[in-house]
Amino acid sequence: MTTLPEKHLHWWTPVMGTREKEMLCEVIDRQFPNDGEYTDRFESQIAQLCDVPYAVAVTSGTAAITIALMACGIHPGDEVIVPDITFIATANAVQWAGGVPVLADVRQSDFMLDPEAVERAITPRTKAIVPVHVSGRSAPLDDLLVIAKKHNLFVVEDTAEGLGSRLKGRQLGSFGIAGTFSFSPAKTITTGQGGMVITQDEEFAKKLRLLKDQGRPVRGTGGADEHIALGFNFKYTNLQAAMGLAQLEDFEQRIEHQRQLFYWYQKHLPESPRLHLLHFDIEGGIVPQWVDVWVDDRDGLHDYLVERGIQPRKFWYPLHTQAPYSQPDNSFPAATKVGHGAMWLPSALTLTEDDIRHICRVVEDWLNG
Repeated sequence: MTTLPEKHLHWWTPVMGTREKEMLCEVIDRQFPNDGEYTDRFESQIAQLCDVPYAVAVTSGTAAITIALMACGIHPGDEVIVPDITFIATANAVQWAGGVPVLADVRQSDFMLDPEAVERAITPRTKAIVPVHVSGRSAPLDDLLVIAKKHNLFVVEDTAEGLGSRLKGRQLGSFGIAGTFSFSPAKTITTGQGGMVITQDEEFAKKLRLLKDQGRPVRGTGGADEHIALGFNFKYTNLQAAMGLAQLEDFEQRIEHQRQLFYWYQKHLPESPRLHLLHFDIEGGIVPQWVDVWVDDRDGLHDYLVERGIQPRKFWYPLHTQAPYSQPDNSFPAATKVGHGAMWLPSALTLTEDDIRHICRVVEDWLNG
């Protein structure tokens, strides 16, 4: 039987240190903590990383999706298709934008939005699709973009888990009219909270800036400013941006470690018909945000690991099982199976190969039990 570790092996933990403190002190010394110069620099660096001309920082990934959809012109009654397997913020953002979220089933093979289900969900009221790049793995964009073009729909990519992931050489999030990112604590780059919208379209970027800052076309004084439209206070502060800028300095090392984590799991996880490690096309440019598996008794393995000091995380409940979006299981057969069996294994930037080897031995003990 595998012995217990001396430390807890976390599913995820933010990595912050001296450099973040230095950057935060810079902002404090300048006495301007609000949306400003550091925000601009962070936007510029994210845009450069994603090979796009425009990036607009906001308060959260949810806010990012919301204003991206509003910039698409979503009106009350307009339908927006979202996958049934995603964090609930994806669907909530549709409602905040004034639209109606329409749930579509996913593919059991990779947990991604199923193009065939999207086709079935389209009605004359459909205006947009929000594919989600779960765990950093690309949604089936080739098929979804063809569907969107055929039906004249916007594509807003939920890339909350995909910063650094590329498909055919392009950053995920840069294929549709907009891509959105999150900088919450469980992301490769975290600023506590925060989000970003990227786009290739100048006019779209102008709409985003109006929406994020009370309808002001340029950053104002809070006094005699011109407000040409309705907008929110979704400003992203210099304090948050300072943390992001510090972490971008070692971004390449962070995503290389995430690639290695998957390779270590691939190397050490036992083969079993009861457990399936989902694939990442790392050679094709994909970066695992978190390593995910499907297990025949997900709850059993989860509890077994937790009892032994290992912290995995169960996947989200399918949206159709949540109170705001409740629908029958039989409309979402694949998502229902995923919801019962999917789990993220520990994927923290602090984990070593020895840690992963230990986790895999404990998984093997459970399989043999």
